[in-house]
Amino acid sequence: MKHLKTFLVLALIFVANSVSAQSTFDKWPAIKEFHEVLSETFHPAEEGKLAPIKARSNELLAKATKVQKTEIPAEFRTEIIIELVNRLQANSKSLNQIVTNKGTDAEIVKSITGLHDIFHDIVGLCSDSKK
Repeated sequence: MKHLKTFLVLALIFVANSVSAQSTFDKWPAIKEFHEVLSETFHPAEEGKLAPIKARSNELLAKATKVQKTEIPAEFRTEIIIELVNRLQANSKSLNQIVTNKGTDAEIVKSITGLHDIFHDIVGLCSDSKK
């Protein structure tokens, strides 16, 4: 019974976060587009499959630049989110340079992991701004 309660609480938290992220994506299409490419490159990299990020690092940079250049929805536009968006773009550029310059697999994984963390910080703050 205790495990069932724990499971239900965790499921509720997951659903609530999914709804918040979905709402963020609905209101901010550029961050959704970035997430689509990030998801398709980061998750394989977690498993040691770097071909997707090596093939799409320039596309990821373009999506990050679009996030930076398009208007952030007013409800999410805070100094910290603006700063994180600038870091997202800068780190995407750095990742692209690592890939372009044939950096090591370890450098690529470290860079895309940091980029993934920044993305989640942004989405988390957007979710918090609605509370």
